[in-house]
Amino acid sequence: MKYIQDFVKHFSGRLVFSIRDARIFLKQKKISKGYLHFLIHYLLKKGKIKRIAKGVYTFKDDLMACGFAFSPFYYGLQAALSFHGLWDQTTNPVVITNKRVRSGLRTIMGGNVVVKRVNSSMLFGFERVPHYGFWIPVSTPEKTLIDFVYFRQKFPTGVQEQLLKKTNQKLLRQYLKKSPKWVQKRVKKIVRWL
Repeated sequence: MKYIQDFVKHFSGRLVFSIRDARIFLKQKKISKGYLHFLIHYLLKKGKIKRIAKGVYTFKDDLMACGFAFSPFYYGLQAALSFHGLWDQTTNPVVITNKRVRSGLRTIMGGNVVVKRVNSSMLFGFERVPHYGFWIPVSTPEKTLIDFVYFRQKFPTGVQEQLLKKTNQKLLRQYLKKSPKWVQKRVKKIVRWL
């Protein structure tokens, strides 16, 4: 129990940490694996940490920390629309990653999270934005437009025109060059100025 304060002090400043991170930290202090499992179980039971995914935890009480369990990733689609002020409705975080994980709806930290897989060549077009004391990757308006086409998602009512107004033509052209041909064709049908 005497190492709990050191552990909390070391990891509470991080957004997320893994079992591997914890093992390395405790190994420096010459602590056994058995104690590590006890420590994680104890902190989970006390509600000090939350499990995000297998072997990944956080001290934060913010669902937006969940994406970091799927790094590399970014928040996209409806979540990106909300971040860019294009959609007022509350939305589930949409995590877009190239990791080999199961896609679909998940319950993490008591909330719903949508996880979508993307080809590694499509993992681009995001920027870091501030979110309650930490920075999270969110797709740019241009990449959000491309992702709606790539994932064959319908635009929420009234959002498509607002998204097009916020889109940088030069940047969209650069992103389209990196996208599959079928995505390029469909985006060009939506965007009249291309």
